[in-house]
Amino acid sequence: MADSVLYEVSDGLATITINRPEAMNAMDGGSKVALRDAVLAAAADTSVRAVLLTANGRAFCVGQDLKEHIADLTQAKKDGSDDVMSTVREHYNPLIRALASMPKPVVAGVNGVAAGAGFGLALAADYRVVADTAKFTTAFANVALTADSGISWTLPRLIGRSRAADLLFFPRSITAQEAFDLGIANKIVPADALAAEAAAVARALADGPTLAYAAIKESLAYAADHSLDETLAKEDELQSRAGVSEDHLIAVRAFVAKEQPKFLGR
Repeated sequence: MADSVLYEVSDGLATITINRPEAMNAMDGGSKVALRDAVLAAAADTSVRAVLLTANGRAFCVGQDLKEHIADLTQAKKDGSDDVMSTVREHYNPLIRALASMPKPVVAGVNGVAAGAGFGLALAADYRVVADTAKFTTAFANVALTADSGISWTLPRLIGRSRAADLLFFPRSITAQEAFDLGIANKIVPADALAAEAAAVARALADGPTLAYAAIKESLAYAADHSLDETLAKEDELQSRAGVSEDHLIAVRAFVAKEQPKFLGR
């Protein structure tokens, strides 16, 4: 992976760190490729049981690198190209799809500002640990763009369509506390404790019943777009699968023996 994105796997936990602190972790061409490829690698690696997505510096990610984007727009105008936003298709879409759909939990450790696509990255995670100094903004309308990075799908599912429309039409800075109140943040911690707490949450998930977490993630996504009867059928399907896992038997035996289970992730 490029230096702009750091990737490490340790005992089933993949840690992906956006590493352009000098640019507030704005996404330029190289970092978008590196981040996409890191997330796809974590999704495909069967030894990875949870993912921690975080960043170095004072920002989580401020979205597209606008300095590079201006140069791209200028060149596209010279070339007569009308496909100036191919990055959505090439980078953001596969990245967000992998975060949201991989059969393992993803934790976002939001250490600072998450704007535009950076907000989208945080929303695509399953659990968000947020520094008390962090802030969120959709940003897109301020540069005459619509939502991308999955925000039009993730944001209304978390806070409702009306509030999502408000934040997209009128971008503003949301504090960590407001993000918690809205249901965007799962946990707020002091900024100096963010790294340790986010890692602890991700580690707990990496040590947990991976197949059950995958089923929970799948069922939540499915239920958002299906009827009660369809969802009940999906729960039956998923529970049948979870019920024959090694981890389920381990958990039941541990419960009867009044011991803590040690899950294998299978």
